[in-house]
Amino acid sequence: MALLEVRDIHTYYGNIHALNGISLSVEKGEIVTLIGGNGAGKSTALNTICGITPARSGSVLLSGKEITKMPPHKIVEQGITQAPEGRRIFSRLTVRENLEMGAYTQKDKDKIRQSLEQVFEIFPRLKERERQPGGTLSGGEQQMLAIGRAMMANPRILLLDEPSMGLAPILVQEIYAIIERLHGQGTTILLVEQNAQMALSICSRGYVLQTGEIVLSGSGEELLANEMVRKAYLGEN
Repeated sequence: MALLEVRDIHTYYGNIHALNGISLSVEKGEIVTLIGGNGAGKSTALNTICGITPARSGSVLLSGKEITKMPPHKIVEQGITQAPEGRRIFSRLTVRENLEMGAYTQKDKDKIRQSLEQVFEIFPRLKERERQPGGTLSGGEQQMLAIGRAMMANPRILLLDEPSMGLAPILVQEIYAIIERLHGQGTTILLVEQNAQMALSICSRGYVLQTGEIVLSGSGEELLANEMVRKAYLGEN
C-alpha cells in the first residue's frame, strides 16, 4: 500500500478545469518529483492533496485512509505538511516563532522542543538567526525556514513546492543537499519543481504534468533520458 495515493483527481477554479483526472502515488521513503511548465497544475496538485484547493471528484488516500474531504488542518494532523511556493513565511515573526507556528498541531511541549532542536541541527543558519524577524533573512534562508517550519509537525510526507525558485545556483545546490539529507533521515518527499535536472537527479520516480494531465512517468533516470523531457524541460534542441 502506497503512503500517499492520488486517484483520478479533478480540481477546478470556478469553471477552469485545472487538474484533469491525475493519478500518482508515493511509497514510504521515496522522493517523487512532479515536473512541468508554468500553469501545468503542479502547485494545484499539492494544494489539492493538502485540502487547500479541494478536489471536485477523485480520491486522496494516506496509508489507505480517505482524506479528500478533510479540512487542511486535519490533513496536517494526519501527517502531510507543505513548504509552499514563495515560502510564505511570517515576515514580522522571528525565526523561532515561525518554526513554532509549524508545530501548532502538536500538544506535547517536549516533542516541540525536540523538533526545534532537530530543525536547528539540520539548518544551523536558522539557529544563528533564531531571534531575527523572518523578513530579514536572505531568500535561501527563508526557503530553509519554510522547510523547517513544515518539518516541525513531524510529517509522514513532506510536500515541497518549487524550493529552488528565485535562488542563485549555489543556493539551489545547498537546498538540494538538504533535501537529500532529509530523505536520508527517512523523510518521504513529494517534490514539485521547474528545475527538472535537479529534481529528477535525486528522485526515485517522477511524473510529467502538462495542462492538468500526467503525460509521462518513470524513474528519475528514465525521465532524464526521455527525448520529450530533454527538449521540453532540459533545454536541449
